[in-house]
Amino acid sequence: MTDFAYAYDQASTLIHRTEGDTLLLAAYAENAPATGAACFFRGQLRNPWLAARGLTTLAKVVASRFVPQSAALRDPIVTAGAERLRFEAFSSCNGVYARLDLGPDALDGEFVHSGTTNVDFNEPMVNALSRISRTEPVRLSVGQQEVTLEHAAGHVTERKVALPERWLRGLTAAQDYLAHMEERLTLSRVQAAQLLQTLPAGTSRTDTYLVLRGGRPAFSPVAGPGAVRVGGAHRLRLLDGLLPLSETVRIYATPDGQASAVVLTLGGGHEFLLALSAEVNRGFSGEGAQLETLAEELPAEWLTGANNLFQSNETFNPTLFGLTHDLSRATVARLCAHLSALGLLGFDLRENQYFYRRLPFKTERILKLNPRLKNARALLDNADDVQLVGVGPQGRTEVRVRGTGVWHTVVLGSNEPPRCTCPWFTGHQGQRGPCKHILAAQLRFG
Repeated sequence: MTDFAYAYDQASTLIHRTEGDTLLLAAYAENAPATGAACFFRGQLRNPWLAARGLTTLAKVVASRFVPQSAALRDPIVTAGAERLRFEAFSSCNGVYARLDLGPDALDGEFVHSGTTNVDFNEPMVNALSRISRTEPVRLSVGQQEVTLEHAAGHVTERKVALPERWLRGLTAAQDYLAHMEERLTLSRVQAAQLLQTLPAGTSRTDTYLVLRGGRPAFSPVAGPGAVRVGGAHRLRLLDGLLPLSETVRIYATPDGQASAVVLTLGGGHEFLLALSAEVNRGFSGEGAQLETLAEELPAEWLTGANNLFQSNETFNPTLFGLTHDLSRATVARLCAHLSALGLLGFDLRENQYFYRRLPFKTERILKLNPRLKNARALLDNADDVQLVGVGPQGRTEVRVRGTGVWHTVVLGSNEPPRCTCPWFTGHQGQRGPCKHILAAQLRFG
């Protein structure tokens, strides 16, 4: 099974009343009780027009597709807790990640429960958001008691869609990149408007770099001092409705140039983040650096306990957590790495800290998502498929691993990263994480 099935009893709606409009977002949660998902938040938006602009931009990200053969991702997710709401979404090609944060200053209401759920962004609701005026009051309610779940017995409701596994893997990859980013540029409101004017027309098929020239943002095909690599700069046009509203724009990038992010401070507790993969045809797949972390299994009760302990959007400080619970630094590091690899930790660039994300799926289901790791473990089922050849100086270990009609050689433990002779590793040279042969060798002899 490659997709998760999930369903809603009814569509999300914008209800018009004399005392003000109410926005109801239909919710889904696999681990909610059979009676329906609880209400997470209900209250009023302090600036409904600005919040609607952010949600409309998020809907544009969901509807966008920069790789023609990519399948459609459908609905964003919302995390409620710690006096804030975070809406997250991916483009259909998984190459763009977006998040709208509504902080305490943006909300006037009650957080009934803490949690994360998938929400239904149907076309009528998106159209209604686009018509919200600057003066009308809007109340927001996330989650409803009548929402039902699809159980293993096959309960079917009126509206059923498929949630691709890559949605969860994308959260893993995106936060990993965000956690390693550094701030490169800060733009004022005027410079943000100039950035919108200088966006290249059409589709950018080559590397593009964002630089400041005479205090004005510009795009260049050549990297220079302080330049930020923006793969497929045309994807920044998703922000055309928000850039003129921004108080400040901060540009971030990873040291290796594999991802970049734009953070728009919109004022009044509203913030929008757009992260881009370095290449348009390579999205946030979640099959890279986190694989080696997941290869070292942790007791299931550790992860279940953490998921029960933390509230959604709660700040996760690994050092403080270890001191509070009298855990060794090594234990906390392992737990933190696994929580990150499973998508249970997000990262706030402006505050430079992790936040917890209680995903609406059972933890044991998330653990089984990665096919490359599953294939590596399958190789270990037959003792003859992974064979030790020898151990040399400085712990250099050579291993033979059975492939499809051929044997591959894996080298571990030297001063260099692991290597494999398979075509997949040869093509990517470790930039997309270890191949299944390296993982199998590490699991047995690492």
